[in-house]
Amino acid sequence: MSDNFDKSNINEAEKSKSNDSEQSLEDAAEGSDEALQKKIKSGSPSTQRVQRPHSSPPRFVTVDELLETAKGVTNMVLAHEIVVNGDFRIKPVELPENSLEKRVKEIVHKAFWDCLSVQLSEDPPTYDHAIKLVGEIKETLLSFLLPGHTRLRNQITEVLDLDLIKQEAENGALDISKLAEFIIGIMGTLCAPARDEEVRKLKDIKEIVSLFRAIFSVLDLMKVDMANFAVSSIRPHLMQQSVDYERKKFQELLEKQPNSLDFVTQWLEEAADDLMKYKKALPGGGGAAGSGDGPVPNPVAVQNYAYLKLLKWDHLQRPFPETVLMDQSRFQELQLQLEQLTVLGAVLLVTFSMAASGISSQANFAEKLKMIVKILLTDMHLPSFHLKDALTMVGEKVCLEVNSCLSLCGFTPFTTDKETVLKGQIQAVASPDDPIRRIMDARILTFLETYLASGHQKSLPAVPGGLGPVQKELEEVAVKFVRLVNYNKMVFSPYYDAILTLWLLLQDKISLWHINYPALNWFYILHMDWI
Repeated sequence: MSDNFDKSNINEAEKSKSNDSEQSLEDAAEGSDEALQKKIKSGSPSTQRVQRPHSSPPRFVTVDELLETAKGVTNMVLAHEIVVNGDFRIKPVELPENSLEKRVKEIVHKAFWDCLSVQLSEDPPTYDHAIKLVGEIKETLLSFLLPGHTRLRNQITEVLDLDLIKQEAENGALDISKLAEFIIGIMGTLCAPARDEEVRKLKDIKEIVSLFRAIFSVLDLMKVDMANFAVSSIRPHLMQQSVDYERKKFQELLEKQPNSLDFVTQWLEEAADDLMKYKKALPGGGGAAGSGDGPVPNPVAVQNYAYLKLLKWDHLQRPFPETVLMDQSRFQELQLQLEQLTVLGAVLLVTFSMAASGISSQANFAEKLKMIVKILLTDMHLPSFHLKDALTMVGEKVCLEVNSCLSLCGFTPFTTDKETVLKGQIQAVASPDDPIRRIMDARILTFLETYLASGHQKSLPAVPGGLGPVQKELEEVAVKFVRLVNYNKMVFSPYYDAILTLWLLLQDKISLWHINYPALNWFYILHMDWI
């Protein structure tokens, strides 16, 4: 643990907190980490945007075309969720309380079950409805079987033979309770372990109508379980098919609405502009800051930089790019997690830089302190959460825990003045402009950028200094982020390449003859009306 809090990190933090911190911050902003963080965080459109031809205006569409497009988008979202969301589950439909649909459903069902009850109460009983229900149950049970379930299939077909059941009913020899017992036994064989309790309760129901009603209720749950099992089974095989399917559906949408890439174009052009200015500002970047000469940005680097900008996005003020719109909630969640990690890491860095090196190297204490601070920052994503007030409480708790650990380790506890300084530094982390917080934010972004640039390598890059205590949480977020980005690239990279190709042409960075064939193909598809 002490390796992550070496003297260089502590000196850097203390230097940023010195009296001439304003000058130090200006200098730090020129460094690679700070400059990258500052550019990404700004997220503002470039003031010197090269004018590009606008896409074709949206044409008028009929209601049928609109419905067909909506259906295609819905199917695309569903396919995307299945592949991207490992926790995707189909859930039973639950109608809102007191809704018209729910009342109508309850009335219709009550009428049906009342009719069945009347038929079974006749003398002799009429089994028309009951036999139809048995037929539906039979088809449902057969649908649960796999190709290898030959014995069960034969058993169900033999016992639930509707022609034989009808003959028994006509001759007054039908034992409906015996059929129900057989059905419950088969359900117990086929159901998931989570449904064992529901199936067992069926055996306690003696009234036939109530029993049939409960059987259908459990069968509906089993259908959902089977659907989820099928989804989890085919998910590994859906990746490439889903990529092609999503791209095809988006292309169909683009043909109906040619302006469906406007926000994506703005997003990528801003990233390219910012990255090119950033490279020019670096020593040996080539060309003056205001000149047109300079290095040509790598399209892959531009895309990676653009994805990093999504982690600093103002979701209330700016529309999200169309090609990542289905993942907007996921990017928002990652953004909130990274903000919490930034604050958490800053608090721990400040604490360990002031504490004795002996306690910062104790893994148990570091983990305990991290958990305490995490708990106090749990609700950081809520609008009602006040970070400054929370950090005041964090400062009190941290001082208490550090003094306790210092005493146990034989060190001198903090003096009142030192406690005041530590609490003040922790409270200062509430400001986004706090030097320590900015350092942590820049290093987190650098780590994510390095991981993105590493391609599909399985191993994670080394965590920058000072991030050791939050390494586990940071790596979990990084894996989610990179997985999301790589899948999005697989689907939409042809569009991104075409947009950036046009941007380079308008910047006079390349000629039309330097465009590779795949990019040229998509370039013509997207911009045929302009050419």
